[in-house]
Amino acid sequence: MRIIRNTVAAAMLVILAACAAGNSNPFAGSWETTVITPLGDQVGVWMIAPDGTGIMSSDQGDQAIDGIVVDGNNVSFDVDIDAGGQSMSLGFSGVIEGDSLTGAFGSDFGDFDVTGTRQ
Repeated sequence: MRIIRNTVAAAMLVILAACAAGNSNPFAGSWETTVITPLGDQVGVWMIAPDGTGIMSSDQGDQAIDGIVVDGNNVSFDVDIDAGGQSMSLGFSGVIEGDSLTGAFGSDFGDFDVTGTRQ
């Protein structure tokens, strides 16, 4: 599983590097993130392509995301994740300031704050 995740991560980085010259999407890139949850901080890496797709990677596995909307420095997307065998829909809304990201995932259980730093 780790080999697959690393291979996908490497492929995404190659794609991101190839698109970097003409990138007008401030969210594109690789982000080291921390999500504050009731079960503790969840760290991961989000690899975001300029076309509005990406992958969220963590110790819990990889989750493909698409439909990312960028409006100026504001970013949002919806994602369904597996939370211990239960499907959970989350809506992310955040702000990009240079190489920093702040925002939150909204859920039926409240908001989960998110911070991130572009790698």
